[in-house]
Order: sequence, then C-alpha cells, then structure tokens
Amino acid sequence: MSLRDKIEHAIQNQPCMVKDLKAKFGGDRAADRKVMEALDELVHDAVVCQKSGVFFTARSGRAEKALPCKVVKLGKNFAFVMLEDESGDIFIPGRFTRGAMPGDSVLVEKFAHPRVEGSDEGEILAVLEQKNDMVGTARRIEGRLKFVPDDCPAISMTIQRDCEGGAKDGDKVAVEILQRGTRQEDHRVGVSMRFGSCEEAKRCAKALLYAKDIHTRFPEKVRDEAKKFEDMTVSEEDCKGRMDLRALPIFTIDSAETKDIDDAISLTRLSGGGYELGVHIADVSHYVKPGSELNEEAFNRATSVYYADQVVPMLPKSLSNGICSLNEKELRLAFSCLMRLDQDGNLTDYKFVKSIICSRVKGVYSEINALLAGTADAETQAKYAEVLDQLPAMKELYAHRARLRKERGCIDFESGEVKLILDENGHCIDVKKRTSGESEAMIEEFMLLANQCAAHFARVKQIPFVYRVHEEPNGEKLERLHSLLQACGINDHFAKEVPTPKELSAILEGVRGTPFEQIVNTGMLRCMSKACYEEKPKGHYGLVLKDYAHFTSPIRRYPDLAIHRMMTDLLSGTDKETMIVRYTDFAEKASKQSSEREVLAVQIERKAEDYYKAEYARRHLGECYEGIISGVTQRGIFVELENGVEGFVPASSLTATGTTLTEGIRLSDPASGKTWSLGDSMMITIVRADINLGKVDFEVAPETK
Repeated sequence: MSLRDKIEHAIQNQPCMVKDLKAKFGGDRAADRKVMEALDELVHDAVVCQKSGVFFTARSGRAEKALPCKVVKLGKNFAFVMLEDESGDIFIPGRFTRGAMPGDSVLVEKFAHPRVEGSDEGEILAVLEQKNDMVGTARRIEGRLKFVPDDCPAISMTIQRDCEGGAKDGDKVAVEILQRGTRQEDHRVGVSMRFGSCEEAKRCAKALLYAKDIHTRFPEKVRDEAKKFEDMTVSEEDCKGRMDLRALPIFTIDSAETKDIDDAISLTRLSGGGYELGVHIADVSHYVKPGSELNEEAFNRATSVYYADQVVPMLPKSLSNGICSLNEKELRLAFSCLMRLDQDGNLTDYKFVKSIICSRVKGVYSEINALLAGTADAETQAKYAEVLDQLPAMKELYAHRARLRKERGCIDFESGEVKLILDENGHCIDVKKRTSGESEAMIEEFMLLANQCAAHFARVKQIPFVYRVHEEPNGEKLERLHSLLQACGINDHFAKEVPTPKELSAILEGVRGTPFEQIVNTGMLRCMSKACYEEKPKGHYGLVLKDYAHFTSPIRRYPDLAIHRMMTDLLSGTDKETMIVRYTDFAEKASKQSSEREVLAVQIERKAEDYYKAEYARRHLGECYEGIISGVTQRGIFVELENGVEGFVPASSLTATGTTLTEGIRLSDPASGKTWSLGDSMMITIVRADINLGKVDFEVAPETK
C-alpha cells in the first residue's frame, strides 16, 4: 500500500491533524516531507478536506458537521465542551474524549442519535490547541507520585520521576503536561511550581491565584513606571485650574485596616434649607494616563482581588496607598461630585469638578457608629473634633435618603459576607458574620448617589460611557423563585409577569424574622440577573434607578477610572463628536473586560473563602452546632451555621431507610415520617473538612438522631 493510500485509510478511520499523520508515518525530516507531499496530493484531488487544521475524507461530510469547542468540565467518565460562540454545551462520553483536558480547544461532532433524547452528545475528533499547564495536588498512589488536577479530581496522572521538582505527598503544585496519551490517565506531567501543603488554606489560595493567572507581582515595566510616584506630593502646578476645596471639612470613613482610601465626604447645611453633599474621589486618571504601562496593566487586571486578609491590587502600592490615597492631613487631587438636595433629601442639582482637597481625619466605621449613637468616649470625640458638627446633618440626610430608597422599592439583600479571623501564621481560627452599622449604610448611600449623578451626566451629554447595568430577572429564574416561594407557603402573585423590585422587597420584609428569611433572601438573590458593565444605559433593576455607573472606586475598579477619563475630557471642553470618535471603542472594550474580570474575581474570592472556612472547621471536628437547612437535594441537605460556615449532610446520615425529595425544599423519610425542610434548624456535628477542596461535611448530632 502506498503512503498516499495509508494516509487516506487513516483519515477514513479517524479525522487526523498533520502532527498525528507525521507521528504515524513520518519520523525524520525526509519522511515528514513525504507525508506532506502525499497529503497535498489528496487535498488537490479533493479526496480529503480540512477544517480548523483537521483532515477529513471529503465524501464523508464530517467536516461540515464538525464544531469548534472548548473543554469546560472533565469527570472520570465524561466531559462537557462549550461551543465556540458559547451558545450551548455538548456532553462527551468518556471513551470519546481523546484525552482532552479542561481549557483545550477541540473539534467535536455531535451524535445524530444521543442516548438522552433532546440532549446534545458528541465525540471529540481532535484536540486543536492544548492547555498543558494545570494546578492540583501531588498524591502518593500505589507507590508512585501522581498529580490530581483541581479541575477534575476524579483523574490522576503520573508525575515523571525526573520531573517531580521536590514535590511531596499532599503538596499543592503547578504542572505541565510533558507527554499526552489517548486517555487522561496516560498523560505524563512534570512539576513546575510548589505552593506548599494542601492542608493550609493560604497555600491553596496561592495555587488558585496561579491557576487563574492572577499575578501578585506587577511586570517589570509597570514597576519601573510606578517608581516615579513613590513619595510623590501634590505640586502647585498640579493645582492649576482646579477648585480649591481645602477649606471644606472633608474626611474619609473606611474600615480600620484600609490603606487605599479613594473616597471622602463633606456636608454643608444650606441657609434656605437642604444640603450640599460633596463626594470627593481620588483623581487616579490624573496619574494613570492612556497608553502608559500602568494603564495597560490596570485594564488587564480590571479589578483588585480581595480574599481573607490579602489583596491583589489593580494598581501598584506607590499609587494605591500613596499619591492616589486620600490620606489624612495630606494634599490630594480629587474628582468631586457636589450635589444639592432639598430638605427632604431629593436631589435637585449636581456638578462635577476637578478639585484640591485635604482630608481632616481618617474616619473608622466603628468609631463613627459610636459617635452617631452618642456612645463615643472623649478620646474619640476629640479625634473627630474638626468634622463632628457634620455628623448630625449626615445622619439626618441619610434618614431621608433611606426613606426615599424604600419608597421606590429598592431591594435590600442581606449580604451574608463573613470575616475570616487569621492567626499570626495566616491560619483561619474563627469565622464571623460581617455586621454593618449606620455609618456603613450612610457611606454606601452617598456613594450610590454620586454614581447615579455620573451616569445621568453621561446619558444627558450622550457621550460614550461605561454603565453599571442590572437587568430584570429572566423567566426561568423567576419560575424557580416561584416554586421556592410556593413551597414555603408564600403568596407571590404579582401584577405583571416580571415582578417589580417593590413587590420583591415586600416579600423580603414579610419573611423578616421568620425561619424562611435566610432561604428566601438566598433564593431571591439567585433569581437576580448578574450585574455587569455595558456601554449603553439600561438602568439598574435592583436599585430601581434609570441611571447608574461606578464612579467612586478608581483605585480598585477600572470602569471608575475609565469614566473619570471620559468625564475629564468632556469637562475640559472636548466636543461630543470628538468624544464619540475617541471613546466609543474604548467604552465597549472596557465594559467587556471589566465584566469578565469581575466574574473571575468573585469566583476566586468565594473559592478562597471556602478554603479558609474548611480550615476553621478542621479545628472543630467532633463538635456540635446548631444550623439552618440552606439547601435540599436528593443526595442530602446543606446546613449553614450561624457564622456562615456551610456543610453537607448526606441522606444516609439522616436515615437508613431512604428519603424522598419533595418540591426541591424538603426531604422526608416515609418510614418514620421525619422531614428536613428549608429553613428548619437542626443540630449537627462537624465530621470532615477537606481544605484542599474547600468542603465541609456534617452529620446529624448524636442526641438528635
């Protein structure tokens, strides 16, 4: 059989890439050349054709049906791939995965007759682009050091003995696939980086950052550019053309540990009644210029990433903690939103100005709360002497704004955020629910108002912009919420198909203080559309606002920095047409990048939090706690403790006779009549805590079985 015939026969059996054919029929330069010559002849004679670098027999028609995809999930005996346009996914049975790994770009052919009617199933024909770097855990299995990927823990791959890199059993490691087999288990890998024991949350978090390509260190060019801002002060030249607000008693309010302070406030009572509220934001755009290395890096990062007691900043510390931070008693450049409100708290006018400010005091939430409540000691009162007379007016204005917010039906969810308490070694020793007082709510409302003004400014001026958009919930999510509310015995009859925020707020208010409060709050949060950034104004459903953007945090969010730049240009006299030409494409790219990076940052923060919660739970194995049933599945129930730690109770721990799932909110034991429903309280024992996976397992406490 000629080489041409052999190649044709091989392609008939299985679509092939050039590398596959060279591996099978080549071997050296001369043989590889002959393979390419034969392949060229087959293509020229229309015997074979190609798609995305994969060769098919022309008469088979498979090329037309092949779909470019990306592997998004891998299990022991299956994979899921996402279509290139992200319009849907396809299930791949294990024997048709061709050794593909998560992140690989692949070519897929759908089955004409899937095993499950109506589903999309298929076969991976070829791996087009390999993603060979992964993060996971080194495990000693049957005497060999193997690698278990975080993305697919049901699979293990052998680490080559000469490429173990000093890794030990239980280490978090990054690896590179050195040799691929036809099955995932046949791949051979080498260790490229060690992070330390998978039994430490901080090591798992570092590995997670690496896996998601989040760099804690800035590139050299960025560091070099940032050096010129070290120990920088505001010069007289910087102050030219700015409104001098140094006479205003401006101050900041943040948590005690905050070092990157990007917002400050001031409030003046007006003689005719009403208020002038000033929200003063660090003028980051004055220092971070278009085309600079700093700007390119800020765009790529798009947001600071926070987890535990760590932050991966969007900007280097010489800016974020230095010249851009509104530090106490230091002259700073700001972008101020000066708002006029009537005596009932209604916004009547606003203007944006480039300003010079000097914060009188670094306020702390807990101290401000004490001052507002009248419980502050003399030392605290002395600290705030320069701004103390503003606080009663701020409290008064916030009360008006809170009333207006409630009247328009703004949905106020319980955040469920926790504070992780770490020891000197970075180990989690406690978990507490975050609580917020009046000052936190007050600052949030004042920032929200400035954000609203920025979006209104852009929409009226009809300039390109980056808006914060929150659309109404879709039908599928609303149906799930309906089922949940019905199961909880809550009447959810709405005037229209899509409920108004006010109607949803009324439901939340109705369950406040009941066992269903937490469950309904969570269910309603899950039914909400994901807020994102877009270049067109679409309003904000949850806040019940026509105009909304992010203006107040340019140190840690790129959208805020982007709109500062646009607004600065307009205020300096740039005409609308030039603005459209200059910023239309930029606004679209900044919106897309910022939305994607925000989603990634949230995923990292949540996963890292799971590691630390599991580390905390590990310290309390065998101990009993009361919790609330927060989720119900056929496999068992999820229970959340008072401090926010959640664990899973398998159905086998509940009863030995089997359970029945009812309406997605209740498990019942037909034999005993026992039930476990959403919102019920129960006593549990912590029995397992896997820090590496960020999972905690509970069992029913012995005395309550």
